[in-house]
Amino acid sequence: MRILFDARFTRTDHHDGISRYGASLIAALAETDDVVMLVSDPRQLALLPDVPSVLVNSPLSPAELFVARRINRLRPDVVVCPMQTMGSWGRRYPLVLTLHDLIYYQNPMPPSFLPLPVRLLWRLYHLAYWPQRLLLDRADVVATISDTTAALMAEHRLTRRPVLLVGNAPQPTERRRDPDAPRSPSLLYMGSFMPYKNVETLVRAMALLPRHTLHLLSRITPERRAELTDLAADEQRIVFHGGVTDAEYEDLLHDSTALLTLSRAEGYGLPIIEAMATGTPVVASDIPIFREVGGEAALFVDPGDPEDVASAVRSLDDPARWAAASRAGLERAGSYSWEVSAEQLRGACRRAVSEYTRRRRRGRTRPVPRPEDGAKGS
Repeated sequence: MRILFDARFTRTDHHDGISRYGASLIAALAETDDVVMLVSDPRQLALLPDVPSVLVNSPLSPAELFVARRINRLRPDVVVCPMQTMGSWGRRYPLVLTLHDLIYYQNPMPPSFLPLPVRLLWRLYHLAYWPQRLLLDRADVVATISDTTAALMAEHRLTRRPVLLVGNAPQPTERRRDPDAPRSPSLLYMGSFMPYKNVETLVRAMALLPRHTLHLLSRITPERRAELTDLAADEQRIVFHGGVTDAEYEDLLHDSTALLTLSRAEGYGLPIIEAMATGTPVVASDIPIFREVGGEAALFVDPGDPEDVASAVRSLDDPARWAAASRAGLERAGSYSWEVSAEQLRGACRRAVSEYTRRRRRGRTRPVPRPEDGAKGS
């Protein structure tokens, strides 16, 4: 199958969630399929697999309205986009669009790296569901990364198209923690610092964990850093890394007591699976998506209760409890892989081809009104 994959959402310096999701799917698909990537900046190729690519406009450009004209000339069997915003006017190919989550309807702050006009449109877009419906119904199949999001899509009647699961997965790693090896009292947080991430409760819980140090790994603005520092009972036990490499992240996971994430809402929660894949226990807020991702392996807590968070962490001071959580996480993470996700995407592509063909045939066989039919009732 000749799959044209829209890789224009790949970052040029480091992967974010969408960027890594697309790059990982491309690599897994390319093992068996003829994959060609769409890119909008040659620098994106440094973070993408070594497969053929075509340079086109940015997905944020006004030219995106007409990108299907260029794609038509490439004659793909199917086109896959890891977002839902791809231009499709005049397309002559099957199309799979992806909706990762609905989190921005409840938390409408747009990603800061977007240009100001795009951020304003983003806010307007998420004031109602009908713009989302218009975009998704332009596809033949809509992919999503979790059953939780699929259920929300059905609840809000976001599309008439088939919705199929194409899951996320951790990066492959050969390193596995020894449950009996010594570990540091470090606690890790990997994620943004947007309000719904609820990092404040995590910082407050540290006042009840005097033996532990909290490592906040992601990039953070000076203003947000100051806000969180002011909440800390002991700022010496709050370490701001300001971003880490993949290798540094893996080293920290292999040394720490646990990874913590207390989001009040979430699109997926990839750090949960990343931690479990190394054998690092996870303490997570008790919300539906984390239950889906973490299964029975995570320690679930009330995201508004610092004492509940601290109690879960203290339970891991017991070597037997820590080892059991480590083994459960490894088993849970083993059910996720990019090979499985790629096979799910192949199924979505086949369904898109079928749906596209069916609609084209239906359009060709639709009866043409006769002149006398138009005169009836006049």
